[in-house]
Amino acid sequence: MEVCPQLPVLPLDRPVPQHVLRRRGAISLGPGAWGSALFGGPSPRQLCKRRGGVSYTSADQAVLYLHLLGDVRQRGPGPSEPEQRAPHSHVQVDYQSLHCLQGPVRPGARGQRSRCRRLSFQRFLKNPHLLRQQPPGPLHLVDQEYTGQVKCMLNKVDSWDFDIFLFDRFTNGNSLVTLTFHLFLQLGLTRLFRLDPIKLHRFLVMVQADYHQLNPYHNYLHAADVTQAMYCYLREPQLAETLSSCDMLLALVAAVTHDLDHPGVNQGFLVRTGHHLAALYKNSSVLESHHWRCAVSLLRESALLDHLPPIDRLNLEERLGSLILATDISQQNRYLARFREHLDRGDLSMAEPSHRHLVLQMTMKCADICNPCRVWRLSSQWSSRVTTEFFHQGDVEKKHGMAVSPLCDRLSDSTAHIQAGFIRHVVEPLFREWRRFSCTSLSHRMLAHLQTNLDRWMARSQRPETTS
Repeated sequence: MEVCPQLPVLPLDRPVPQHVLRRRGAISLGPGAWGSALFGGPSPRQLCKRRGGVSYTSADQAVLYLHLLGDVRQRGPGPSEPEQRAPHSHVQVDYQSLHCLQGPVRPGARGQRSRCRRLSFQRFLKNPHLLRQQPPGPLHLVDQEYTGQVKCMLNKVDSWDFDIFLFDRFTNGNSLVTLTFHLFLQLGLTRLFRLDPIKLHRFLVMVQADYHQLNPYHNYLHAADVTQAMYCYLREPQLAETLSSCDMLLALVAAVTHDLDHPGVNQGFLVRTGHHLAALYKNSSVLESHHWRCAVSLLRESALLDHLPPIDRLNLEERLGSLILATDISQQNRYLARFREHLDRGDLSMAEPSHRHLVLQMTMKCADICNPCRVWRLSSQWSSRVTTEFFHQGDVEKKHGMAVSPLCDRLSDSTAHIQAGFIRHVVEPLFREWRRFSCTSLSHRMLAHLQTNLDRWMARSQRPETTS
Protein backbone atom coordinates (compact mmCIF):
# COMPACT_ATOMS: atom_id res chain seq x y z
CA MET A 1 0.00 0.00 0.00
CA GLU A 2 1.39 3.37 -0.99
CA VAL A 3 1.37 5.90 1.83
CA CYS A 4 1.70 9.59 1.21
CA PRO A 5 4.83 10.72 3.09
CA GLN A 6 3.29 14.11 3.93
CA LEU A 7 0.47 12.54 5.98
CA PRO A 8 0.99 11.46 9.60
CA VAL A 9 0.06 7.84 10.23
CA LEU A 10 -1.30 6.62 13.58
CA PRO A 11 -0.84 3.02 14.72
CA LEU A 12 -3.90 0.94 13.91
CA ASP A 13 -4.38 0.04 17.57
CA ARG A 14 -4.39 3.69 18.66
CA PRO A 15 -7.76 5.44 19.26
CA VAL A 16 -8.56 8.29 16.95
CA PRO A 17 -8.28 11.68 18.72
CA GLN A 18 -11.55 13.33 19.64
CA HIS A 19 -10.72 16.49 17.70
CA VAL A 20 -10.58 14.31 14.57
CA LEU A 21 -13.97 12.76 15.31
CA ARG A 22 -15.49 16.25 15.63
CA ARG A 23 -13.83 17.68 12.53
CA ARG A 24 -16.11 19.08 9.87
CA GLY A 25 -15.24 17.56 6.50
CA ALA A 26 -16.42 16.44 3.12
CA ILE A 27 -15.31 12.77 3.36
CA SER A 28 -16.93 10.26 5.65
CA LEU A 29 -15.18 6.92 6.21
CA GLY A 30 -17.32 4.38 7.97
CA PRO A 31 -16.47 0.80 9.04
CA GLY A 32 -16.79 -0.46 5.47
CA ALA A 33 -15.88 2.60 3.50
CA TRP A 34 -12.33 3.26 4.60
CA GLY A 35 -11.16 -0.22 3.88
CA SER A 36 -12.34 -0.06 0.28
CA ALA A 37 -10.70 3.33 -0.08
CA LEU A 38 -7.33 1.98 1.04
CA PHE A 39 -7.50 -1.33 -0.78
CA GLY A 40 -8.46 -0.96 -4.41
CA GLY A 41 -9.78 2.59 -4.07
CA PRO A 42 -8.04 5.92 -4.64
CA SER A 43 -4.54 6.22 -3.28
CA PRO A 44 -3.69 8.62 -0.43
CA ARG A 45 -1.99 10.87 -2.97
CA GLN A 46 -5.30 11.16 -4.81
CA LEU A 47 -7.11 11.79 -1.53
CA CYS A 48 -4.72 14.66 -0.87
CA LYS A 49 -6.23 16.51 -3.80
CA ARG A 50 -9.70 16.47 -2.32
CA ARG A 51 -11.19 19.33 -0.36
CA GLY A 52 -12.40 19.01 3.21
CA GLY A 53 -11.45 17.00 6.23
CA VAL A 54 -12.00 13.35 7.17
CA SER A 55 -14.64 12.37 9.72
CA TYR A 56 -14.92 8.93 11.30
CA THR A 57 -17.58 7.11 13.24
CA SER A 58 -16.68 6.78 16.90
CA ALA A 59 -17.01 3.01 16.69
CA ASP A 60 -14.29 2.65 14.07
CA GLN A 61 -10.85 3.04 15.71
CA ALA A 62 -8.65 1.21 13.18
CA VAL A 63 -8.09 4.00 10.72
CA LEU A 64 -5.37 6.15 9.32
CA TYR A 65 -5.21 9.73 10.55
CA LEU A 66 -5.33 11.70 7.30
CA HIS A 67 -5.14 15.48 7.34
CA LEU A 68 -6.61 16.71 4.07
CA LEU A 69 -7.04 20.41 4.74
CA GLY A 70 -4.01 21.65 2.86
CA ASP A 71 -5.76 22.91 -0.24
CA VAL A 72 -8.60 24.43 1.80
CA ARG A 73 -6.11 26.87 3.26
CA GLN A 74 -4.59 27.86 -0.07
CA ARG A 75 -4.59 31.58 -0.82
CA GLY A 76 -5.58 31.47 -4.46
CA PRO A 77 -7.10 29.19 -7.10
CA GLY A 78 -5.18 25.99 -7.73
CA PRO A 79 -3.64 25.06 -11.04
CA SER A 80 -6.77 23.17 -12.08
CA GLU A 81 -9.13 26.05 -11.26
CA PRO A 82 -9.56 28.53 -14.13
CA GLU A 83 -9.29 32.17 -13.24
CA GLN A 84 -12.71 33.80 -12.95
CA ARG A 85 -12.88 36.99 -14.97
CA ALA A 86 -15.35 39.83 -14.96
CA PRO A 87 -17.57 40.29 -18.02
CA HIS A 88 -15.27 43.14 -19.12
CA SER A 89 -11.90 41.45 -19.38
CA HIS A 90 -10.04 44.75 -19.41
CA VAL A 91 -11.19 45.50 -15.83
CA GLN A 92 -9.31 43.30 -13.39
CA VAL A 93 -9.60 44.67 -9.87
CA ASP A 94 -7.37 43.22 -7.17
CA TYR A 95 -9.74 43.14 -4.22
CA GLN A 96 -7.03 41.73 -1.96
CA SER A 97 -4.98 44.93 -1.89
CA LEU A 98 -7.74 47.40 -2.73
CA HIS A 99 -7.21 49.44 0.42
CA CYS A 100 -3.64 48.45 1.19
CA LEU A 101 -2.55 51.90 2.33
CA GLN A 102 1.11 50.93 2.66
CA GLY A 103 1.64 50.21 -1.02
CA PRO A 104 2.04 46.93 -2.87
CA VAL A 105 3.57 43.99 -1.05
CA ARG A 106 6.17 41.79 -2.67
CA PRO A 107 5.37 38.06 -2.82
CA GLY A 108 6.61 36.43 0.35
CA ALA A 109 7.20 39.77 2.04
CA ARG A 110 6.77 39.94 5.75
CA GLY A 111 3.33 41.07 6.88
CA GLN A 112 1.60 40.21 3.62
CA ARG A 113 -1.09 38.22 5.42
CA SER A 114 -2.07 41.10 7.68
CA ARG A 115 -2.25 43.76 4.96
CA CYS A 116 -3.91 41.78 2.17
CA ARG A 117 -7.29 40.40 3.19
CA ARG A 118 -9.66 38.87 0.71
CA LEU A 119 -13.35 39.62 0.79
CA SER A 120 -15.35 36.82 2.35
CA PHE A 121 -17.03 36.10 -0.98
CA GLN A 122 -13.58 35.57 -2.57
CA ARG A 123 -11.70 33.80 0.15
CA PHE A 124 -12.03 30.76 2.32
CA LEU A 125 -13.13 31.27 5.88
CA LYS A 126 -9.93 32.12 7.74
CA ASN A 127 -10.93 33.43 11.12
CA PRO A 128 -8.70 32.38 14.01
CA HIS A 129 -9.08 28.73 14.93
CA LEU A 130 -10.25 29.37 18.48
CA LEU A 131 -13.11 31.57 17.25
CA ARG A 132 -14.62 28.75 15.21
CA GLN A 133 -14.49 25.95 17.75
CA GLN A 134 -15.48 25.53 21.35
CA PRO A 135 -12.61 26.73 23.57
CA PRO A 136 -10.97 24.01 25.66
CA GLY A 137 -11.80 25.69 28.96
CA PRO A 138 -14.43 28.08 30.31
CA LEU A 139 -14.06 31.78 29.62
CA HIS A 140 -15.20 33.76 32.65
CA LEU A 141 -16.39 36.75 30.69
CA VAL A 142 -18.88 37.76 33.37
CA ASP A 143 -16.07 38.09 35.93
CA GLN A 144 -13.75 39.96 33.56
CA GLU A 145 -12.98 43.44 34.85
CA TYR A 146 -12.46 46.36 32.54
CA THR A 147 -9.48 48.57 32.86
CA GLY A 148 -10.04 51.85 34.69
CA GLN A 149 -10.22 54.00 31.56
CA VAL A 150 -12.62 51.67 29.75
CA LYS A 151 -14.85 51.38 32.80
CA CYS A 152 -14.98 55.14 33.17
CA MET A 153 -15.98 55.61 29.54
CA LEU A 154 -18.62 52.88 29.65
CA ASN A 155 -20.26 54.69 32.55
CA LYS A 156 -20.94 57.52 30.08
CA VAL A 157 -21.78 55.38 27.06
CA ASP A 158 -25.11 57.19 26.65
CA SER A 159 -23.38 60.54 26.12
CA TRP A 160 -23.65 61.99 22.61
CA ASP A 161 -20.05 63.25 22.93
CA PHE A 162 -18.75 59.70 23.45
CA ASP A 163 -15.31 59.50 21.81
CA ILE A 164 -15.20 56.16 20.03
CA PHE A 165 -11.65 56.81 18.79
CA LEU A 166 -10.36 57.17 22.33
CA PHE A 167 -12.39 54.18 23.47
CA ASP A 168 -10.86 52.06 20.71
CA ARG A 169 -7.37 52.95 21.92
CA PHE A 170 -8.28 52.08 25.51
CA THR A 171 -9.64 48.69 24.43
CA ASN A 172 -6.62 47.95 22.25
CA GLY A 173 -8.65 47.82 19.06
CA ASN A 174 -11.56 45.83 20.52
CA SER A 175 -14.08 48.64 20.78
CA LEU A 176 -16.87 46.85 18.91
CA VAL A 177 -16.74 43.71 21.05
CA THR A 178 -16.31 45.53 24.36
CA LEU A 179 -18.96 48.16 23.72
CA THR A 180 -21.64 45.83 22.36
CA PHE A 181 -21.14 43.19 25.04
CA HIS A 182 -21.55 45.89 27.68
CA LEU A 183 -24.72 47.22 26.03
CA PHE A 184 -26.28 43.75 25.93
CA LEU A 185 -25.70 43.49 29.67
CA GLN A 186 -26.83 47.07 30.27
CA LEU A 187 -30.17 46.50 28.52
CA GLY A 188 -30.66 43.10 30.15
CA LEU A 189 -30.86 41.33 26.79
CA THR A 190 -28.65 38.42 27.85
CA ARG A 191 -31.03 37.66 30.70
CA LEU A 192 -34.28 38.28 28.81
CA PHE A 193 -33.32 36.11 25.83
CA ARG A 194 -31.23 33.61 27.83
CA LEU A 195 -28.17 34.33 25.68
CA ASP A 196 -25.03 32.36 26.44
CA PRO A 197 -22.30 34.95 27.23
CA ILE A 198 -19.67 32.73 25.62
CA LYS A 199 -21.66 32.47 22.38
CA LEU A 200 -22.40 36.18 22.44
CA HIS A 201 -18.73 37.02 22.85
CA ARG A 202 -17.76 34.61 20.07
CA PHE A 203 -20.37 36.15 17.77
CA LEU A 204 -19.09 39.67 18.41
CA VAL A 205 -15.47 38.62 17.89
CA MET A 206 -16.36 37.05 14.55
CA VAL A 207 -18.30 40.15 13.54
CA GLN A 208 -15.39 42.45 14.37
CA ALA A 209 -12.99 40.16 12.49
CA ASP A 210 -15.15 40.23 9.34
CA TYR A 211 -14.96 44.00 9.05
CA HIS A 212 -12.10 45.06 6.79
CA GLN A 213 -9.58 46.91 8.93
CA LEU A 214 -7.89 48.42 5.87
CA ASN A 215 -11.04 50.33 4.95
CA PRO A 216 -10.56 53.94 6.07
CA TYR A 217 -14.26 54.34 6.91
CA HIS A 218 -16.35 51.17 6.57
CA ASN A 219 -14.61 49.19 9.28
CA TYR A 220 -15.40 47.87 12.76
CA LEU A 221 -14.85 51.32 14.30
CA HIS A 222 -17.68 52.75 12.21
CA ALA A 223 -19.88 49.85 13.36
CA ALA A 224 -18.99 50.60 16.98
CA ASP A 225 -19.84 54.28 16.50
CA VAL A 226 -23.21 53.42 14.93
CA THR A 227 -23.93 51.00 17.78
CA GLN A 228 -23.23 53.70 20.38
CA ALA A 229 -25.49 56.13 18.52
CA MET A 230 -28.21 53.48 18.35
CA TYR A 231 -28.02 53.07 22.12
CA CYS A 232 -28.45 56.81 22.58
CA TYR A 233 -31.58 56.72 20.39
CA LEU A 234 -32.99 53.69 22.20
CA ARG A 235 -32.89 55.71 25.43
CA GLU A 236 -35.05 58.47 23.95
CA PRO A 237 -38.51 58.53 25.62
CA GLN A 238 -40.40 57.89 22.37
CA LEU A 239 -38.52 54.63 21.93
CA ALA A 240 -37.58 53.54 25.45
CA GLU A 241 -41.23 53.57 26.57
CA THR A 242 -42.67 51.76 23.54
CA LEU A 243 -40.10 49.39 22.05
CA SER A 244 -40.14 45.76 23.08
CA SER A 245 -37.05 43.86 24.20
CA CYS A 246 -37.10 42.08 20.81
CA ASP A 247 -36.99 45.46 19.04
CA MET A 248 -33.97 46.49 21.11
CA LEU A 249 -32.19 43.22 20.39
CA LEU A 250 -32.76 43.67 16.66
CA ALA A 251 -31.65 47.29 16.76
CA LEU A 252 -28.32 46.46 18.41
CA VAL A 253 -27.58 43.45 16.17
CA ALA A 254 -28.43 45.50 13.07
CA ALA A 255 -26.16 48.33 14.18
CA VAL A 256 -23.28 45.93 14.84
CA THR A 257 -23.58 44.07 11.53
CA HIS A 258 -25.01 46.70 9.15
CA ASP A 259 -21.77 47.06 7.11
CA LEU A 260 -20.35 43.58 7.65
CA ASP A 261 -17.68 42.62 5.10
CA HIS A 262 -17.92 45.95 3.30
CA PRO A 263 -15.37 45.94 0.43
CA GLY A 264 -14.61 49.67 0.65
CA VAL A 265 -16.22 50.49 -2.70
CA ASN A 266 -19.79 51.42 -3.58
CA GLN A 267 -22.46 49.46 -5.38
CA GLY A 268 -21.83 51.14 -8.72
CA PHE A 269 -18.24 49.97 -8.65
CA LEU A 270 -19.30 46.34 -8.13
CA VAL A 271 -21.85 46.58 -10.94
CA ARG A 272 -19.44 48.12 -13.44
CA THR A 273 -16.68 45.62 -12.69
CA GLY A 274 -19.08 42.70 -13.14
CA HIS A 275 -18.79 41.39 -9.60
CA HIS A 276 -20.87 38.29 -8.99
CA LEU A 277 -22.65 39.89 -6.02
CA ALA A 278 -24.17 42.47 -8.35
CA ALA A 279 -25.64 39.68 -10.47
CA LEU A 280 -26.71 37.72 -7.39
CA TYR A 281 -28.76 40.61 -6.02
CA LYS A 282 -29.80 41.96 -9.44
CA ASN A 283 -27.97 45.28 -9.00
CA SER A 284 -30.35 46.31 -6.20
CA SER A 285 -29.11 47.01 -2.64
CA VAL A 286 -26.13 44.78 -3.41
CA LEU A 287 -23.98 45.70 -0.45
CA GLU A 288 -26.82 45.86 2.06
CA SER A 289 -28.10 42.44 0.98
CA HIS A 290 -24.60 41.04 1.39
CA HIS A 291 -24.25 42.59 4.86
CA TRP A 292 -27.53 40.99 5.89
CA ARG A 293 -26.57 37.54 4.61
CA CYS A 294 -23.20 37.75 6.35
CA ALA A 295 -24.92 38.70 9.61
CA VAL A 296 -27.30 35.75 9.37
CA SER A 297 -24.37 33.46 8.60
CA LEU A 298 -22.49 34.50 11.73
CA LEU A 299 -25.62 34.27 13.88
CA ARG A 300 -26.09 30.70 12.79
CA GLU A 301 -22.43 29.78 13.04
CA SER A 302 -22.16 31.12 16.57
CA ALA A 303 -25.43 29.37 17.53
CA LEU A 304 -26.34 32.48 19.50
CA LEU A 305 -30.09 32.10 18.90
CA ASP A 306 -30.27 28.33 18.49
CA HIS A 307 -32.19 27.93 21.75
CA LEU A 308 -35.13 29.93 20.33
CA PRO A 309 -37.94 28.22 18.36
CA PRO A 310 -37.09 27.98 14.63
CA ILE A 311 -40.00 30.16 13.58
CA ASP A 312 -38.86 32.91 15.95
CA ARG A 313 -35.29 32.73 14.63
CA LEU A 314 -36.47 33.05 11.03
CA ASN A 315 -38.67 35.99 11.96
CA LEU A 316 -35.75 37.72 13.67
CA GLU A 317 -33.53 37.15 10.64
CA GLU A 318 -36.13 38.62 8.28
CA ARG A 319 -36.67 41.68 10.45
CA LEU A 320 -32.91 42.09 10.79
CA GLY A 321 -32.68 42.15 7.01
CA SER A 322 -35.29 44.89 6.70
CA LEU A 323 -33.32 47.06 9.15
CA ILE A 324 -30.00 46.57 7.34
CA LEU A 325 -31.58 47.11 3.91
CA ALA A 326 -32.96 50.43 5.19
CA THR A 327 -29.39 51.78 5.30
CA ASP A 328 -29.25 51.81 1.48
CA ILE A 329 -28.68 55.52 0.84
CA SER A 330 -30.25 55.26 -2.62
CA GLN A 331 -33.57 54.32 -1.00
CA GLN A 332 -33.59 57.11 1.57
CA ASN A 333 -36.20 59.26 -0.18
CA ARG A 334 -38.65 56.37 -0.19
CA TYR A 335 -38.30 55.74 3.55
CA LEU A 336 -38.27 59.43 4.36
CA ALA A 337 -41.42 60.12 2.33
CA ARG A 338 -43.30 57.36 4.12
CA PHE A 339 -42.11 58.59 7.50
CA ARG A 340 -43.05 62.19 6.66
CA GLU A 341 -46.54 61.19 5.55
CA HIS A 342 -47.24 59.56 8.92
CA LEU A 343 -45.93 62.62 10.75
CA ASP A 344 -48.04 64.97 8.63
CA ARG A 345 -51.19 62.95 9.24
CA GLY A 346 -50.33 62.42 12.91
CA ASP A 347 -51.26 58.75 12.73
CA LEU A 348 -47.89 57.24 13.66
CA SER A 349 -48.74 54.81 16.46
CA MET A 350 -45.97 52.98 18.32
CA ALA A 351 -48.56 50.42 19.39
CA GLU A 352 -48.84 49.31 15.77
CA PRO A 353 -46.09 46.76 14.94
CA SER A 354 -45.63 47.99 11.36
CA HIS A 355 -45.32 51.61 12.51
CA ARG A 356 -42.91 50.63 15.25
CA HIS A 357 -40.75 48.78 12.74
CA LEU A 358 -40.74 51.81 10.43
CA VAL A 359 -39.47 53.89 13.35
CA LEU A 360 -36.73 51.30 13.92
CA GLN A 361 -35.74 51.58 10.27
CA MET A 362 -35.53 55.36 10.55
CA THR A 363 -33.53 54.97 13.77
CA MET A 364 -31.10 52.71 11.93
CA LYS A 365 -30.77 55.27 9.14
CA CYS A 366 -30.09 58.08 11.62
CA ALA A 367 -27.46 56.06 13.47
CA ASP A 368 -25.73 55.14 10.20
CA ILE A 369 -25.21 58.73 8.96
CA CYS A 370 -25.10 60.65 12.25
CA ASN A 371 -21.42 61.62 11.91
CA PRO A 372 -22.19 65.21 10.78
CA CYS A 373 -24.35 65.57 13.91
CA ARG A 374 -21.42 64.89 16.23
CA VAL A 375 -19.21 67.53 17.75
CA TRP A 376 -16.66 68.90 15.28
CA ARG A 377 -13.59 67.13 16.72
CA LEU A 378 -15.30 63.79 16.06
CA SER A 379 -17.26 64.68 12.93
CA SER A 380 -14.23 66.02 11.09
CA GLN A 381 -12.34 62.76 11.64
CA TRP A 382 -15.16 60.73 10.10
CA SER A 383 -15.37 63.16 7.18
CA SER A 384 -11.68 62.72 6.46
CA ARG A 385 -12.00 58.94 6.61
CA VAL A 386 -14.96 58.66 4.26
CA THR A 387 -13.46 60.97 1.63
CA THR A 388 -10.20 59.03 1.80
CA GLU A 389 -12.18 55.90 0.96
CA PHE A 390 -13.99 57.69 -1.87
CA PHE A 391 -10.77 59.01 -3.38
CA HIS A 392 -9.13 55.61 -3.15
CA GLN A 393 -11.97 54.14 -5.22
CA GLY A 394 -11.49 56.94 -7.74
CA ASP A 395 -7.79 56.13 -7.97
CA VAL A 396 -8.57 52.49 -8.70
CA GLU A 397 -11.09 53.50 -11.35
CA LYS A 398 -8.51 55.75 -13.04
CA LYS A 399 -5.96 52.97 -12.91
CA HIS A 400 -8.27 50.65 -14.85
CA GLY A 401 -9.46 53.27 -17.32
CA MET A 402 -12.96 53.47 -15.89
CA ALA A 403 -15.11 56.56 -15.51
CA VAL A 404 -14.55 58.01 -12.05
CA SER A 405 -17.62 57.77 -9.81
CA PRO A 406 -19.19 60.97 -8.46
CA LEU A 407 -17.41 62.39 -5.38
CA CYS A 408 -14.44 60.06 -5.95
CA ASP A 409 -12.08 62.30 -7.93
CA ARG A 410 -9.48 63.82 -5.63
CA LEU A 411 -8.54 66.35 -8.34
CA SER A 412 -12.00 67.90 -8.69
CA ASP A 413 -13.64 67.15 -5.33
CA SER A 414 -12.71 68.10 -1.80
CA THR A 415 -13.73 67.00 1.67
CA ALA A 416 -15.45 70.32 2.32
CA HIS A 417 -17.43 70.22 -0.92
CA ILE A 418 -18.50 66.60 -0.40
CA GLN A 419 -19.53 67.10 3.22
CA ALA A 420 -21.44 70.31 2.60
CA GLY A 421 -23.50 68.66 -0.12
CA PHE A 422 -24.03 65.51 1.93
CA ILE A 423 -25.30 67.49 4.92
CA ARG A 424 -27.66 69.68 2.92
CA HIS A 425 -29.21 67.02 0.70
CA VAL A 426 -29.09 63.84 2.82
CA VAL A 427 -28.46 64.37 6.52
CA GLU A 428 -30.39 67.55 7.30
CA PRO A 429 -33.75 66.46 5.77
CA LEU A 430 -33.58 63.19 7.71
CA PHE A 431 -32.79 64.69 11.10
CA ARG A 432 -35.34 67.47 10.76
CA GLU A 433 -38.05 64.84 10.36
CA TRP A 434 -36.53 62.89 13.24
CA ARG A 435 -36.86 65.96 15.46
CA ARG A 436 -40.54 66.17 14.55
CA PHE A 437 -40.92 62.62 15.81
CA SER A 438 -38.67 62.87 18.88
CA CYS A 439 -38.45 66.49 19.96
CA THR A 440 -35.91 66.12 22.76
CA SER A 441 -32.77 67.88 23.88
CA LEU A 442 -30.70 65.30 21.96
CA SER A 443 -32.53 66.07 18.70
CA HIS A 444 -31.98 69.81 19.12
CA ARG A 445 -28.35 69.20 20.02
CA MET A 446 -27.74 67.09 16.93
CA LEU A 447 -29.21 69.73 14.64
CA ALA A 448 -27.15 72.42 16.36
CA HIS A 449 -23.95 70.43 15.71
CA LEU A 450 -25.14 69.80 12.17
CA GLN A 451 -25.54 73.51 11.46
CA THR A 452 -22.17 74.35 13.03
CA ASN A 453 -20.40 71.69 10.98
CA LEU A 454 -22.19 72.78 7.80
CA ASP A 455 -21.06 76.37 8.31
CA ARG A 456 -17.46 75.22 8.73
CA TRP A 457 -17.53 73.07 5.61
CA MET A 458 -19.18 75.85 3.60
CA ALA A 459 -16.49 78.30 4.68
CA ARG A 460 -13.75 75.86 3.72
CA SER A 461 -15.33 74.99 0.37
CA GLN A 462 -15.23 78.68 -0.63
CA ARG A 463 -11.51 78.95 0.00
CA PRO A 464 -9.26 78.61 -3.07
CA GLU A 465 -7.07 75.53 -3.35
CA THR A 466 -8.85 73.65 -0.61
CA THR A 467 -6.95 70.60 0.50
CA SER A 468 -8.73 67.39 1.35
